[in-house]
Amino acid sequence: MFKVLDAYSLKARLFPALIAVIPSLAALAILISWSKFGLTSVIATTAIPVLVFAAADIARRLGKHIEERIYAELGGKPSLVMLRSSDTTFDAATKAQYRAFLSLKIAQPVPSEQDERDDPKAVDAFYERAGGWLRENTRDTTKFPVLFNENIIYGFRRNLLGLKWPALTLNAAIVLLCLTLLYRKGIVDTEDDVTVRLLIVLVFAVIHAIYMTFAVGKKSVVDASRTYARQLLLSCETFIGKEKPAKPPIRRRAGN
Repeated sequence: MFKVLDAYSLKARLFPALIAVIPSLAALAILISWSKFGLTSVIATTAIPVLVFAAADIARRLGKHIEERIYAELGGKPSLVMLRSSDTTFDAATKAQYRAFLSLKIAQPVPSEQDERDDPKAVDAFYERAGGWLRENTRDTTKFPVLFNENIIYGFRRNLLGLKWPALTLNAAIVLLCLTLLYRKGIVDTEDDVTVRLLIVLVFAVIHAIYMTFAVGKKSVVDASRTYARQLLLSCETFIGKEKPAKPPIRRRAGN
């Protein structure tokens, strides 16, 4: 199943999906008897990959929705915000160098601070096109491995945050199911195999709910998005370095 996925899809989409549905997978693995491969086992075997891939698709869509909300709160994409004159992520000289380089690539003049005040939407459109050029020209993961890894981290956190409430809802359903089955059994008998399995799934679901509640949040996504954006803009250094003409060798005077 994993072989058909590229590194980004595997780590940034499938892994968050697996984390989100892992209580369900645990319930299928623990509660269903696999000693006899009957109809229930066939259904469970079929359901597991379908459930995971469905969760991966949902993770991407919900992650994108979360992304739009975060960008709106931040005032735009972090890479766009960092190019504005008011942002202090980069010093003024470095930012001017990056903006001048990107203006050549998208064939548009560099906006001034006055332009940002007079027509912020038009200036942001310039920064958006500049960021788009950078993203399209840094897709080679062998040349930009650090950027690629930061993108994976951001995608993982964003998509996991998108799945936070569906995962917690699923957890609640599993906990309710386990408690209902335990209640129907009456006295908790730790010698009973089914009871032990239910308790394992219940504890697992509770621990998972605690993780999703406290470890998955917007702040970690914002931090990852800013780290990725900074690394994206730093990739200008690679392009600028390649385009700088080599300095001519210094001629030595005879006798020196």
